[in-house]
Amino acid sequence: MALPLVGTRPVTPVRSRFGRTLTARAVLVTCAVALVSVLGTTVVAVPLAIRTAERQAQDALAAQARLTAEMLRVRLNRGRPADEDRLLRLLRNQDIEAYLVEGGTVDRPGLPPQVVERIATGRNVSGRRLVDGRPVLVEGRALPGGNGVVLTRPRTTGLWRQVVPSIWLPLLAGLAAGVAAGSLLARRLARPIRQAATAATRLSAGDRAVRVPVEPPNEVAELASALNGLAAALATSEGRQREFLLSVSHELRTPLTAVRGYAEALADGVLGPAEAAQTGRTVLAEAEHLDRLVSDLLALARLEAADFALDPVPVDLAELVTAAARTWSGRCAAAGLEFRAEVPEQPVPAYTDPGRIRQVVDGLLENALRVVPPGAPVVLAVRPAGPGPAAGGIVEVRDGGPGFTDDDLAVAFERGALHQRYRGIRKVGSGLGLALAAGLVRRLGGTITPGHAPEGGAVFTVLLPPDPYRTRTSA
Repeated sequence: MALPLVGTRPVTPVRSRFGRTLTARAVLVTCAVALVSVLGTTVVAVPLAIRTAERQAQDALAAQARLTAEMLRVRLNRGRPADEDRLLRLLRNQDIEAYLVEGGTVDRPGLPPQVVERIATGRNVSGRRLVDGRPVLVEGRALPGGNGVVLTRPRTTGLWRQVVPSIWLPLLAGLAAGVAAGSLLARRLARPIRQAATAATRLSAGDRAVRVPVEPPNEVAELASALNGLAAALATSEGRQREFLLSVSHELRTPLTAVRGYAEALADGVLGPAEAAQTGRTVLAEAEHLDRLVSDLLALARLEAADFALDPVPVDLAELVTAAARTWSGRCAAAGLEFRAEVPEQPVPAYTDPGRIRQVVDGLLENALRVVPPGAPVVLAVRPAGPGPAAGGIVEVRDGGPGFTDDDLAVAFERGALHQRYRGIRKVGSGLGLALAAGLVRRLGGTITPGHAPEGGAVFTVLLPPDPYRTRTSA
């Protein structure tokens, strides 16, 4: 059964309010789009309709003017009287006013003088004019001798008043279509989001087996893939945490068992005065082991805190490694290991916290001492990272132990990863020391890299930054 995450709280469902849900917003957006589309179409189409209607009216008026001019031409040429009353009645039925110009004089007032003058001079007239203060369409045809005819028709007006009431029906239809389309779109988009929200709630409750179906569109598929990846990562992380806790518990139980056993032996009087000194040394060693484990756990827990104590200063890594070699040569010899230190004659300057780096070196050597078989080598080496003081320094811990595979290198510093992989197969620690070493080096601005040692086992290469003061003065 998956363990719930520490510190998680039950997810409180958000109360939906109109305008805050995806469905409501999709409906509002689609309705707004439909409204803008109908209004925009109206604004563009009505002026076009007005211009088209006026053009057609102008063309029809021009045809009437040509016909009237021809009839007037026949009357003038043949001297026959024209049925003017009948013609005028026909035109008036079509809302057309006719003005006859004979000898440069119009038969009745109202026509602009400029129009009469153009007809009298033998020029046609076509366009829009003001006649008796009203905007009209004008078509005039000139005849010989200063004669002619001018027809007028009122311009088409009030189309906006006619069109605006008629747009309510398409507007309502557009809004209805917007509501339907928005509802369908929102339902399609909200369904995978609701699935993701439900999966996230189950994840927060501790269910690591939850998965979301990966479906188009691409954005929703990416969300589902990310959530599935998160669930898998949480399951893996919690599995490693459980393995880490198990391994740490085992590490703590071993010295506790020894201390308890010797304490019971002393309390029962099984051990006499002759064995008291050796018993005390054993209990002290196990207590120191417990102290190191607890200190590492506390340091690892506080490693990412802002107040984690660090005191970087200029350090000679050659001197630091020489001091560590004096301590570890005896311990390795007691364990049957071949210890070797590789220290150059010149100083190896770096800028770091000497206490923390010594803690890293001791942790790496402690790990080697645990897994390297008797007779195999353990090497502690130091060298400059480059030809100048601006390069920094490198500290290496190499061994002839079982080493790492290429897959192990990617998870070497993850707590519990190697313990889970090699438990029951070979000697392996909890990974606490390696995780702490990696965190310390990272906080100090350096890098630590695992690899394959020439001695046949593992190598850990620690690159530390240079002293900034020496770098500036040497530049």
